[in-house]
Amino acid sequence: MPNEDMAGPLPLVVVPGMLCDASLWRDVGFPEGHDVHHVPLRRADIGALAEDVLATVLGPLVFVGLSLGAIVGFEVLRRAPQRVAGLCVMATNAGAPRPEQYAAWREMDELIAAGRFTDVVERTLPDMFPGRSPTPEVARRYRAMAHAVGATAARAQLAAQATRTDAADVLRTARCPTVVLAGARDTLCPPAFHRAIADSVPGALLTLLPDAGHLLPWQRPEAVTAALRELVTAAARTAPASAADATP
Repeated sequence: MPNEDMAGPLPLVVVPGMLCDASLWRDVGFPEGHDVHHVPLRRADIGALAEDVLATVLGPLVFVGLSLGAIVGFEVLRRAPQRVAGLCVMATNAGAPRPEQYAAWREMDELIAAGRFTDVVERTLPDMFPGRSPTPEVARRYRAMAHAVGATAARAQLAAQATRTDAADVLRTARCPTVVLAGARDTLCPPAFHRAIADSVPGALLTLLPDAGHLLPWQRPEAVTAALRELVTAAARTAPASAADATP
């Protein structure tokens, strides 16, 4: 249910990546005094997931998303730009799906349908970490999180991936404070993807994190923490004077 308290610090709405849940953010120090709302990825359509975000709180919000979660944020911005007081996206891609991605998602969906969800988790695991070589400890952590998400949600996430569209047009119209974080060693969403995003959003700040891969909240939580604190400060300066002003 939306938070009916229209006053006070801007709420943060946080969306994880595919096969991730709220535990992705457990090492991040979210700004004190701000309500933090975690939105799971359980629907098979990017638009429906964006509506989940918009229904979480009333009025303006600061959106934080990683990978598929960030892609949901692009759609939130498309549908309700007046609601987005601040935007933080990381480890993501604003482009439309490529043919090889559609094929990979179909293959993974078929594996899950055949009862081979564990194979999909193992297939995705290396791309989450710099050098594609996770330590045993972080590999166990990723497996535990992915299996907590489960096969049903994973299939919905794969279907949602296929409903993505190119977000370059909406990013060019964004006017909220925006932070883009990229892992220098992210093989799944390399730095070039993030430079394109930052170049599209007027005034966006791009931070490239050395020796980090895809799961930035695990690998560089202190950098994510610092970025969020700076973002909410900037967002508070530019948000509507009243939350009601930004409610559709």
